[in-house]
Amino acid sequence: MTEYAIKVLLSALVIVLVTELAKRSTLVGALIASLPLTSLLAFGWLYWDTRDASRVAGLSIDIFWLVIPSLALFLVLPYLIRLGWGFWISLLAAIVATVACYGVTVLALRKFGSG
Repeated sequence: MTEYAIKVLLSALVIVLVTELAKRSTLVGALIASLPLTSLLAFGWLYWDTRDASRVAGLSIDIFWLVIPSLALFLVLPYLIRLGWGFWISLLAAIVATVACYGVTVLALRKFGSG
């Protein structure tokens, strides 16, 4: 249970750090958020729990392919906000677009390779 609490605490600290830095500078917040901190934490926790480097490698390549459709969120959200859509509806639409892109990517990965 202590190990689980440490994982949650460290992961939450990353999110708080990004949020607090973004209040001061969106560029600095974006820099920290763009670092693959979540992936690094996941790699570390997965290896710690399994001692299986090949699983970490598999996770890494799957993350690589799934980063591509996640970029839709960062394109659709500002576009819709600039069109005058409200924040929440823009965020919802961006999430829907991103989920659709994930669906297409997962289908492609299953058909042509990974996944």
